[in-house]
Amino acid sequence: MKDFKYIWVIGLVITLLIVIVPILLFVSREAEAGEDPWSFLPQRVPHVDHSDLMAGPYESGSDVTRACLKCHEDAAHEVAQTVHWTWESEPVMLDGRDEPITIGKKNSINNFCIGIQGNWTGCTRCHAGYGWEDADFDFSNEENVDCLVCHEQTGTYTKSNSGLPSEDTDLVAVAKSVGMPSRTNCGSCHFNGGGGNAVKHGDLDGSLFFPTENIDVHMGRHDFQCVDCHQTENHQVEGHLISVSADDHSDLDCISCHTESVHEDERISAHLDSIACQTCHIPEGAVRQATKMDWDWSTAGQDIPEDPHEYLKIKGSFVYEQNFMPEYAWFNGQADRYILGDEIDPTVSTVLNQPKGDIQDPEAKIWPFKVHTAKQPYDPNYKHLLQPKTVGEGGYWTEFDWDLASRLGAEAAGLEYSGEVGFADTEMYWVLSHMVVPKEEALQCHDCHGEDSRMDWGALGYYGDPIRWGGRSQTIGLND
Repeated sequence: MKDFKYIWVIGLVITLLIVIVPILLFVSREAEAGEDPWSFLPQRVPHVDHSDLMAGPYESGSDVTRACLKCHEDAAHEVAQTVHWTWESEPVMLDGRDEPITIGKKNSINNFCIGIQGNWTGCTRCHAGYGWEDADFDFSNEENVDCLVCHEQTGTYTKSNSGLPSEDTDLVAVAKSVGMPSRTNCGSCHFNGGGGNAVKHGDLDGSLFFPTENIDVHMGRHDFQCVDCHQTENHQVEGHLISVSADDHSDLDCISCHTESVHEDERISAHLDSIACQTCHIPEGAVRQATKMDWDWSTAGQDIPEDPHEYLKIKGSFVYEQNFMPEYAWFNGQADRYILGDEIDPTVSTVLNQPKGDIQDPEAKIWPFKVHTAKQPYDPNYKHLLQPKTVGEGGYWTEFDWDLASRLGAEAAGLEYSGEVGFADTEMYWVLSHMVVPKEEALQCHDCHGEDSRMDWGALGYYGDPIRWGGRSQTIGLND
């Protein structure tokens, strides 16, 4: 028994040495450098306990909002100025247009569920408000701002059609729980974009609710919440709220926390003018849960066996992938946009949100993307993409009639419709910024340079592998 006791003590000492000594060395080294070794960790102010402040009863979500506004008088007005509420940008210039326009879900489409016009009751389940059921929604009514979707902490709050709280929601319980937004709050919408978990982004899905560090080192190792990086002032959230912004007004970047001299090896630091941090530190997308890579609407409506990752009668055929290798493109923080009514060339794939930038753009860097391809409805006579009505009476998901769905959708969106429906190829780019791996798992030299390179250097504008042919500045000089 004594021997067992000694062995146990020796084992404990060895374990403590393995765990504690590296930490002490790290702290000592950083302290000598005059830096706070824990400065990278989030500093959170404890939230006020609202359990005694939100007594109820509440008959509706708006009742809860009115109670919130008794103390937070400006909160709803602040939210009403954000894209979470308006679902549109500030006016921006797009290629080929004479004047700035606002863009957003109201006048652009995607190649997932396509668009919201006529489909408000379904799409607005993820709107940060209550009651958006048609084109006449009153955006000036601040009592319809949904405080709970971002702040409740029970994990039981769900929204139903038109963004209203589900009927079984205990509004008093969720109102009492309010606190700082968590990954659960943000993920309830952003992890489910495109119609389900992991569908849209490729780097946002349910695995991030409680991730290991191998899924995301910030969230898994250090318990980062979304708002630790996407910091908020007056309810304006830093960072892209959609994958590729039409105009990037955010200062959010890796170097907001990490210094630009984070690499000891100068050869790695030399890449930073041309390579986004994400390119090396997010080597794969969809690392735990497969994401949708292709959606073919033309096959919908058939009575064949269904599988949510392969085929659904209401939506058509799908291709999902896990651990996909990103595609790489130059990106300067801005992108073009397809706007409802824009003419397309149906003989080529239409890119709905083309990232801007190229090798000669000093503001552009090589970024990793998920590229989602699709085949979606278009009018072969007017040569523009259609925005069909899918939800509710007359919708495709009810009637399985493309002509009726297209006619109703065109009427809601103000589009011309010839009475014919074809299917055209489209693409969308979704920039990868989450699922950052531990530094030991980042890309190494051989991943990008050499015979098995994941980079298509020619497509990126280089003459060949820059390790042999010279870097970006040399290529620009030769092109000039």
